[in-house]
Amino acid sequence: MQRLNDLIALCDKHPVYIQTHNFPDPDAIASAYGLQKLLALYGIKSSLCYDGRIDKLSASKMLEAFQIQMLPYSQLAENMKESDRIICVDSQKHSGNVTDFIGDEVACIDHHPTFVPIEYGYQDIRITGACATLIAEYFLLSGHEPDSDTATALLYGIKMDTLQFTRGVTELDIRMFGFLFPLCNQEKLASLETNNMEFADLKAYGAAIESIELYDRVGFSCIPFSCPDALIAILSDFILALIEVEVAVVFSFREDGVKLSTRSEDPNISAGRLLHEALEGIGSGGGHDTMGGGFISKDRLPELGRYPKEAIRNLVLNALGKD
Repeated sequence: MQRLNDLIALCDKHPVYIQTHNFPDPDAIASAYGLQKLLALYGIKSSLCYDGRIDKLSASKMLEAFQIQMLPYSQLAENMKESDRIICVDSQKHSGNVTDFIGDEVACIDHHPTFVPIEYGYQDIRITGACATLIAEYFLLSGHEPDSDTATALLYGIKMDTLQFTRGVTELDIRMFGFLFPLCNQEKLASLETNNMEFADLKAYGAAIESIELYDRVGFSCIPFSCPDALIAILSDFILALIEVEVAVVFSFREDGVKLSTRSEDPNISAGRLLHEALEGIGSGGGHDTMGGGFISKDRLPELGRYPKEAIRNLVLNALGKD
């Protein structure tokens, strides 16, 4: 409770923005929404914001189901001031997938490892399966019971980011599941978990299958057309499901650059650190031991040479110490 009080004191009497990473997924949305609801109980009004796109069907369904308002930075930049308070949720400043907004990033609540240390007025960075788990614990410790929609959103965020409790799960994730489950709307939760694939997604699956290359236990797939962040992540899980693959790397060539996603079942290979090291100097990357993401902006693509697909593959293999 003292830590929560510190966060409230930082935000008091200031405009507050809760910022997610640039392509918010269900865990990021749930965490931001849950924190917004909790701060409101203490008289702190806040706006949810992001920069980039909401390009995942499950994320769009979630916004509609709970009537969540998330504003793109383009609608806020004109009125945002340097003294406004920003809370980074499910993200960290300078992590590569978070735009530096005009306001002051005074706080960070995240469950990813830190690759670029930053001093915040308040920070809660713990390795858990989902960031929504941390927000759920805030409710528990504060003695406030989340309403049905908030509990359902947080539970859905936890389930999605842990791949139905099969990836990166900690004891705290399980405890918060137990806390939220009696409070959630089972019917709404079930509707969110069904029909989350669009017909157009099958084209990306086909490209991933046709392009797969194996190097030892590392599987690479290249999507030669624009593919949403969320779908690239799903395809990484899909490639990792192959018995021959222990590390999966999927990347998509898009108008804004190249987006990468990686997964690892090898305890000696951190997916997030792999992309951080592979893209250092040309892009950005990070994430957990089991899953990571990265990006190379379009202005850096010429540095990859005439054969960018092979160049990206070699960057990853070099980071793994493989020829």
